[in-house]
Amino acid sequence: MRKRPLKGEENSGRNRPQQYMKKLVILTGAGISQESGIPTFRDANGLWQNHDITDVASPQGWMKDPELVLKFYNLRRRKIMKVKPNNGHMIIAELDNYFDVAVVTQNIDDLHEKAGSRRVIHLHGNIFESRPVSDPARIYHIEGPSLNMGDTDEFGEQLRPNVVWFGEMVPRMEDAIEVTLQADIFIVAGTSLVVYPAAGLIEYVGALIPKFVVDPDIPEMAEQPNLFLIPEKAGIGMEMVKNRLLEEFL
Repeated sequence: MRKRPLKGEENSGRNRPQQYMKKLVILTGAGISQESGIPTFRDANGLWQNHDITDVASPQGWMKDPELVLKFYNLRRRKIMKVKPNNGHMIIAELDNYFDVAVVTQNIDDLHEKAGSRRVIHLHGNIFESRPVSDPARIYHIEGPSLNMGDTDEFGEQLRPNVVWFGEMVPRMEDAIEVTLQADIFIVAGTSLVVYPAAGLIEYVGALIPKFVVDPDIPEMAEQPNLFLIPEKAGIGMEMVKNRLLEEFL
């Protein structure tokens, strides 16, 4: 397996028009990828092949049985490679034509990129990347569907998936907070705002900033100006949001 380090952030949107565009930040979660056929951890009641999910998605699980962890992510990677972006992903990518968009996603798949989104911040990592245990900053692309025992970096260190496991820090949270603080419009799609720290991003959005929350399971939220709740799946709800944005903010 050939591996090569990342060189800067992909899909940075350097080709955007120079004139001012409203800054749109979109936080997405597992619900949007679920519509493409990617199951969530909750779909299996926290189990995978009778293994507790922490056995395959935690530092402790990796120390106990790294081969099992690699098998789990290899199967997920193969599944993701076969699915396509859905209407929710496509609408979010289309919004790049009208706004300065930053997508902050809790998902480890590449469906936003496949749909054409140019700036994507992966809070929980990317299943198509690997890194050694000793240095989270050394990131490598995974060539093909598999990462196996014996796949090492140039220093001979075994590589693990570059995903954030239960109990680990979220390294790109500061990047997400930075773009959120600059938002002119903030959208939540495909997440019920129960997974922290990502769910706390909405608290960084000013009271006067329009906020849209799209999810079938919207949590109870205090009424406030400029908060619009859309209890729909992302594919349907984002169509409604797009139409409203194009009508009111262009």
